[in-house]
Amino acid sequence: MKNQLIETLEQCARASDDGSLRFPEIVARLTEAGVDQYHADLVRAEKTYYLPDGTSHVLSCAPVNAAFAEAFDPDGVSAAVRASQAQQIDYAEFCERAAVAGCTGYFVSMAGRRALYLGRTAEACVEYFPGQA
Repeated sequence: MKNQLIETLEQCARASDDGSLRFPEIVARLTEAGVDQYHADLVRAEKTYYLPDGTSHVLSCAPVNAAFAEAFDPDGVSAAVRASQAQQIDYAEFCERAAVAGCTGYFVSMAGRRALYLGRTAEACVEYFPGQA
């Protein structure tokens, strides 16, 4: 993986953690860099970025400051997504609310314009990017 791409991934991960960039800006930068999808493992505090050629890169990120609920609450996850989209909460609070709703991680597909949120027992819910259906 090229150094410039790794630098972009690191910048996006930091900007997400510190709140200096919002989700749409991060998705735009990752898409421009050629990232196909990424996985945020909230339990391990890691993000894995995938390219269409099958290569990937893993980065550590800020740990979630909340306990992960055993039961998955898709409505709670959706509420956290909506609050984030409305810029009512930052990424750290989004992760905390998602954890309280039983979300242990999520996949974001740039091409699919959606995110798949997962619980401990592989329960899931899909949230489309704003303006998608």
